[in-house]
Amino acid sequence: MIHALNAETDEGIWQAILRSSVRSVKELQHLLELQDNQVDWVDDSEFPLHIPRTFIERMEKRNPLDPLLLQVAPSREELNSPKGYTTDPLRESEFTLNGGLVKKYANRALVIATQACPVHCRYCFRRHFDYSANQLSDFQSTLETLTSDLSIVEVILSGGDPLTLSNEKLDTLIQQLQRLKHVQILRIHTRFPIMIPQRITPALVEILSKTRLKAVIVVHINHPNEIADSVQQAIERFRHAQIDVFNQSVLLKGVNDSVQTLSKLMHRVFEIGVVPYYLHLFDPVAGAHHYDLPETTALALWKELQSKLPGYLVPRLVREVPHQPAKQIQI
Repeated sequence: MIHALNAETDEGIWQAILRSSVRSVKELQHLLELQDNQVDWVDDSEFPLHIPRTFIERMEKRNPLDPLLLQVAPSREELNSPKGYTTDPLRESEFTLNGGLVKKYANRALVIATQACPVHCRYCFRRHFDYSANQLSDFQSTLETLTSDLSIVEVILSGGDPLTLSNEKLDTLIQQLQRLKHVQILRIHTRFPIMIPQRITPALVEILSKTRLKAVIVVHINHPNEIADSVQQAIERFRHAQIDVFNQSVLLKGVNDSVQTLSKLMHRVFEIGVVPYYLHLFDPVAGAHHYDLPETTALALWKELQSKLPGYLVPRLVREVPHQPAKQIQI
């Protein structure tokens, strides 16, 4: 009974943090003590502001160029997109089946488990995604598709963020997936351990530990300042349960486009038990062009990074290209 009570309390804590997220540019400006002439933000009804206070607490006050703030503050530049930046940069609509199942690569399938997310990153390649028509609304239909395709070895839960689902819903989903004998790996892409690390409760870790599927967590950290003590503690819970954790970052202008920042990031990621995995070139999504870097600049940064770090700390520099059989490694 005490264990169940603690689980309910843990669940309530992270949900309360999520509900209290900042959704107003005025409130964000007030919390960070920024003057009117220091901000150039807009309210976007299509892709509204959504930032957990646990993330805002790690930002430097009175600094409009804080690298964490720049990832989530809605710049006026979002209102105009140059040619070449589209609402579906990866052309996911062409690969999305009924029930929110995305099938692009051999041997694995991605499930859009939810449209909800703990934060709205302004560079998100799914900021224009039609979740109303392409999410996990009828899991039986999705399950039938997965059952009939014996080539699928790995199921990836994405979104939104799949950890916005309650433990009960997540447990039910995983139990149904593990009945598919040909599925061996469950991969979860999540920003929660970084944004709201309180989400990584003992009950959640137990759900991922008890399944016969090999659980893999992929987190998303772009800057070393994102890694607070609470983030490290969340990662340690996964690691103590022998759940592997990988990181993927996006190369973003003004945020992490220096060798010094990237080098520190990879060291910090590794220090907390996470494997540097991918460094993504920017996906050309409409409304986020101001984060983009020339590919020649990105390649130069990555090559210099190789000279600064041991090989096991250098992430693969990749670009996702529609209709290609895998992410394209840039060399």
